Amino acid sequence: MTPTTFITTSPSPDIFSSAFLLGNVGAPFIIGLAVGYFAKKMLRFALFIGGAAVVMLFASEYYGIVSISDAQLQSAASAATDVAKSSGDFLIHRLSSITSKGVSGAAGFFMGFKIG
Repeated sequence: MTPTTFITTSPSPDIFSSAFLLGNVGAPFIIGLAVGYFAKKMLRFALFIGGAAVVMLFASEYYGIVSISDAQLQSAASAATDVAKSSGDFLIHRLSSITSKGVSGAAGFFMGFKIG
């Protein structure tokens, strides 16, 4: 009989658990995480409301209540896109100014946006 050896390894910690994040990550990262999560949820909500508005415009155009040109619809969509980009840039800039290096807050924002 040959002796067998068992190698035991400890389980890797869950990096997304609240105990790990609060104990090992700085406050700017947590702030950025919260802001990114909120931003993603609000973006989804705004897209839902915007899509509902466009569908209502299409239905009202079908019944002859309003008349919409494709150029007007595209210009409204590009204006909304510009507003969303400027809001995102503002949030990133503000989170970057929380600490001297600014990397932790921005990294938290992108992580929160990813998991949101």
